[in-house]
Order: sequence, then structure tokens, then C-alpha cells
Amino acid sequence: MSLYWFGNCRTEEQRAEMERLDRAGVCLFCPDVIRSHEKQQIVRETAHWIVTPNEFPYAGARLHLLLIPKEHVTDLVELTAPARADLFEALSWVKDTHGLDHYGLGARNGDSRFTGGTIRHLHLHVLVGEGDADPDADGEFTPVRMKFSSRPPTR
Repeated sequence: MSLYWFGNCRTEEQRAEMERLDRAGVCLFCPDVIRSHEKQQIVRETAHWIVTPNEFPYAGARLHLLLIPKEHVTDLVELTAPARADLFEALSWVKDTHGLDHYGLGARNGDSRFTGGTIRHLHLHVLVGEGDADPDADGEFTPVRMKFSSRPPTR
């Protein structure tokens, strides 16, 4: 089974990068790969987590960070106890550093073909919408939407 599910790509650039990584047989979110990836900027590291901006942020997001466990798992319940506990250190750092008084947190667990995800390595999305900065602002508003389901093609 591939590390990537191409059916949920949002842009051609994202698909091309995932195909390149898939051909190389590497998981972008595993620590050695993400540390050497030219486009992934690590903004914080804890004992068990990496915090990085999403290279392909969702429409409407003024902040879109990923919390990525250093363990290669596909479900939150597969994390070791130390990694589960350390998640809150990473999340607290994000909240404090960005002065957040509200945010969304999304995680897809299991098989990417059904969850709306693209990569078979657990990661959590920290999302703040662009309209959240000024609720009285006039103009176009794009709500942040995170896909939590998909249907793979039948063969």
C-alpha cells in the first residue's frame, strides 16, 4: 500500500510532490525526511512532535500548522503514552506563540482513502480562519473547510 493517497490532492503541485516522494519510497512526515525537505520549515520540535506550516494550506486559513508525531503511526490511539502526553506540550506552544484564543484542531485516523487525507502518517491540523481576525470586517469571507471523508474509486 502506498504512503500517499492521490485521490485527495487539492492542487497539481501537491500531487506532483507526493508522486515524487512516493517514487522515492519515503514518507514526508518521518523525521529524517521532513528535516531534509527543502520546503518544510520546522518551527518547533518537542521530544515526540514536529510543528511545521502546512505547505498546502486550506483556503480561508490565516494560520495552518501541522503537528506531526515522530512515530510513524496512522491513528492517535497508536501513539505511545509519552507521545500522547507530549502532544499537549506542542499544542500549548502553538497556542501561546501565536496568541490564539480560538482555533480548530483536526486529525484523520486510519486509511487515507476513506478519511479525506493524502498521507499515511498521522498529523493534526491547527487551523485559524482568515475571517476570525476581524469579525466586523466587510468583504469576502472564506470559511476553512477540512475534508473528513472520501470514497476511493471502485475497480
